[in-house]
Amino acid sequence: MSNLFEIMKAKITGKSLKIVFPEGTDARILVAASRLAEEGILAPILLGDQETITNQAAKLGASLVNCTIIDPKKSEFMDELIPAFVDRRKGKVTEEEAKGILLDENYFGTMLVYVNKADGLVSGAAHSTADTVRPALQIIKTKAGVKRTSGVFIMVRGEEQYVFADCAINISPDAEGLAEIAVESAKTAKMVDIDPRVAMLSFSTKGSAISPETDKVIEAVTMAKEKNPELVIDGELQFDAAFVPSVAEKKAPGSPIEGQANVFVFPSLEAGNIGYKLAQRLGGFEAVGPILQGLNQPVNDLSRGCNEEDVYKLAIITASQALAE
Repeated sequence: MSNLFEIMKAKITGKSLKIVFPEGTDARILVAASRLAEEGILAPILLGDQETITNQAAKLGASLVNCTIIDPKKSEFMDELIPAFVDRRKGKVTEEEAKGILLDENYFGTMLVYVNKADGLVSGAAHSTADTVRPALQIIKTKAGVKRTSGVFIMVRGEEQYVFADCAINISPDAEGLAEIAVESAKTAKMVDIDPRVAMLSFSTKGSAISPETDKVIEAVTMAKEKNPELVIDGELQFDAAFVPSVAEKKAPGSPIEGQANVFVFPSLEAGNIGYKLAQRLGGFEAVGPILQGLNQPVNDLSRGCNEEDVYKLAIITASQALAE
């Protein structure tokens, strides 16, 4: 992982990017935030009761120098965030309701990102994916021209680096959804210095089978090219035709991918989720993510089984996303 993260760290260090951590009392968050601050990589914002956070950090031996602590219950930002939230929700909540909602650290933290008091958010160590993603979709929302967010993993083994999508969010995307996922995944690849070569995966290669499932992938390739004519993309491709040059010569002659894909778009969530876990557990790849893409500003979701190293890495990725916007 060293090369990947050294590249990202070099880009963001000294930029004073602020990443908000709603779970400020969690030991894993505190240790990772302390390390990020001490190394000068970014400026962590920890949400929660100040005394609790300070005491917990002391027990862990984690320095809070260069970390900011904000207690939503006492924050002076509430006067600004409440009307901004009501306006963003377009009258679906009253100011009184907004005050109650923003006491939730994930909503409060997401609003800090929305009003540009933070550059990104990392949560999920003690919350479900829904608790992290729901505020992002309600407040930050997706980029213009993008209807959905998606979740990718960067798969790393030695010098090998690949992007797998969507492995976290969309259960059965249609052709338009697959096209969006492909375009956004290529952007994520560029963010980590991967020159994207996108394979739209299927159980068929170039018409070896015909079904609504393969038709969907073929249509998605056409739509992705319309969205980004410069994109190097092909499909439908079986994994071996996308990844092994000798197989590509036989199954997909003339493919612009030439069996050298590094961004793999799976046709469904079940395929993507199974695929990345197979690569992780049988292939010895480290899976970094899920990284949420397609949002106006970066919000990322940790696994509740994460460790402090996972927090550290996902915060660096989140800051990199903010810098790439």
